[in-house]
Amino acid sequence: MSRASLEKKPVEVASMFDGIAERYDLTNDIVSLGQDRSWRRATVAAVGAGPGERVLDLAAGTGTSSEPFADAGAVVVPSDFSMGMLQVGKQRRADLPFVAGDATRLPFADATFDAVTISFGLRNVVDTSAALREMLRVTRPGGRVVICEFSHPVWAPFRQVYLEYLMRALPAVAGAVTRDKGSYEYLAESIRAWPDQDGLGRLMLGAGWSRVAYRNLTGGIVALHRATRPAD
Repeated sequence: MSRASLEKKPVEVASMFDGIAERYDLTNDIVSLGQDRSWRRATVAAVGAGPGERVLDLAAGTGTSSEPFADAGAVVVPSDFSMGMLQVGKQRRADLPFVAGDATRLPFADATFDAVTISFGLRNVVDTSAALREMLRVTRPGGRVVICEFSHPVWAPFRQVYLEYLMRALPAVAGAVTRDKGSYEYLAESIRAWPDQDGLGRLMLGAGWSRVAYRNLTGGIVALHRATRPAD
């Protein structure tokens, strides 16, 4: 797949996620061998949202990533640009205030949230830097962002094995579950083309975030980036 083929329009990406919404959570569990659960737990812990804090959960999909924040007493707003995902999520958790939104043009006022988080969605945004700036805008001064995203395994021999799985097995396995192999071919390629850990950190700094740090999960298959909006 060429780099040009990754340059999908937002409406095309949204339509792709609409088509896999019903089995999205199940597929994630299968293709990650259950690791997605531990990655999401690590994200919730990194956000550290307390009761009453306002959390924006971007690329929330069906709301699976939002539920732990709500259960902890935070005021969480799940947001996604896929109406199919939001509809499935609303059927499952009618109590959560799902909001349709484009990460590059968020429908929220400045300094609305104590924390913003996005899991496995930033690489699907058409303009990464614009999304990072929007996250900064809607976060209160002193608030934080936590980004959980696929990254680059740090051990070279394992990295090669991982890439072979990513480009061959993932689309085949996911396609068998969702009956949509093509969508997961795109997702696999988007993971492979994504910046490494330091590269994403530089993008965050360039967007205005401070105190950027990250830690690797599962040997760098996933990286958890955390940063703070500078106080005014």
